[in-house]
Amino acid sequence: MAQGKQTPRQKMINLMYLVFIAMLALNIDAEIIRSYYESTQSLQDTRTLTESRNTDIFEKTLQAKAAAVPDTYATPLAQYKVLKGKIDALVSDVQIVKTTLKDNSDFFEKDKKTGKKINLEDNFSALNNNEAVMEYFFVDGDENTDSKGTKALKAKIDDVRNYINQTFGGNTQYKNLVDRAKQSLITTYPGSGKADNDKTWMQNKFYHQPLIAAVSNLEIIQNDARNVQSDALALMLQEKVDATIKFNMYDAVVKAPVDVQVGTPATAEVYLGSYSNSNKINIKGVSRQENGKGFLPLNTSSVGEKSFAGSIDVSMSDGSIQNFPYTHKYNVIAGPREVMYETGAMLSADKMNVLYRGLDNPISGSILGVDNKKLSLSAPGASVSGSSGKWSVRPGTGTVVNMTISGSGPKGNQSQMFTYRIKNVPPPQGQIRGKTYISVPASSIKNQIVTATIPDFDFPVTFTVTGFKLKVAGRAATYVSGNSLQSLGAYTDGLRSGDNVLILDIEATANGLSGPLKNISTVGISVL
Repeated sequence: MAQGKQTPRQKMINLMYLVFIAMLALNIDAEIIRSYYESTQSLQDTRTLTESRNTDIFEKTLQAKAAAVPDTYATPLAQYKVLKGKIDALVSDVQIVKTTLKDNSDFFEKDKKTGKKINLEDNFSALNNNEAVMEYFFVDGDENTDSKGTKALKAKIDDVRNYINQTFGGNTQYKNLVDRAKQSLITTYPGSGKADNDKTWMQNKFYHQPLIAAVSNLEIIQNDARNVQSDALALMLQEKVDATIKFNMYDAVVKAPVDVQVGTPATAEVYLGSYSNSNKINIKGVSRQENGKGFLPLNTSSVGEKSFAGSIDVSMSDGSIQNFPYTHKYNVIAGPREVMYETGAMLSADKMNVLYRGLDNPISGSILGVDNKKLSLSAPGASVSGSSGKWSVRPGTGTVVNMTISGSGPKGNQSQMFTYRIKNVPPPQGQIRGKTYISVPASSIKNQIVTATIPDFDFPVTFTVTGFKLKVAGRAATYVSGNSLQSLGAYTDGLRSGDNVLILDIEATANGLSGPLKNISTVGISVL
């Protein structure tokens, strides 16, 4: 600027320069605040997606495994429920703190009268204000004196971390979970308690921080907590048997006849899941074990129901022993000469002890002493077809069906009624590569095919996917016709490692099943 005495024109020019520089500085601050705000919104979207994945995929899978194999997964499920409760409490409390800070800073996301979203430009002054942050976290603005709210927040974080350390710290399988909790869920820095800039954790996060920075840091705490929850679920769902045994199902299997004639030699075979001859498997309750199988001569000395039991012990990779108990019941019946003089009826479902609505359920039946050709089956409220002890029954409405098997033998006419439950066909499960959740590079997403199936369902029901929606965090869901992701290359190739994609609202047609099709479960994709 000019030196000495200045003309009015020169003074006006100088003043304009000052105003211009001040406006430029304000614009830079506004852009920084805008960037902070958009990043915080992205963090919130990611957390919402993680919460959905935890609840809709991992948590339900763990519950199903605990119901199927309680000896293996009941304890992890119980531990997870406690951890989830503590993390829910932390996330909820942090959300309240965020709302309180916004209210105290006069930051409004929606107009209270119209309910319309307020432009971000109208809230810049509130987002740049640090007074509410200072008042909430520090007593009288003293950076060394934590407020009541600060102590409550730190206690919730410490509670989650301490539970993880106390519950899983001694288990090598959960080492990564414990390490992550110690690194991300902290309230003080290791060692001296201060960072390299000689500030405490609370000072770095919230002292003299504007509202937008404080809200962003609080959102990071919520994200870290949900990611720790995801890590715990993933580790709990890992298979529990030594990987060298190569099992994908872990249950004791007994193969033995259910009905045995008196005096007839019979043998039961007992082995673990898919056959394995590993020397890490020890079968108890049998007379001998050969090549991974246990053999036990059955007691057939007298007529009646009999049983045997035992356990299968598996040596784990960490040196512990996993125990799988088993039990089996069988009937010893009379020989062929006595059969025609016996009374009583027998009826069994070929595939399961229930009938499925919308399907032809195969039913086998017999009456002791009655020729199968003289048998008949009636089932009011259901359609029946077949003969000679083999029928197909398709139930209608209601929750049970009463089936009566009838026939005539040496002792006259005989009949007996059996009550079976009616169940709906289980809902189909969305899958990619046979899994409900996969991890692939972004460039490989477009090569995937969406399928639908009912896992472990014995009936010949198949599905053809005709359409679905794809959802990426921060973007609106897009509808795709057919079962291929090929058309979404431009939509997914730009995703980064750690991004998540959901395949939801899957549409399909069913073959072999009548009636309405239930909702197909969501598929999750994690970008490597």
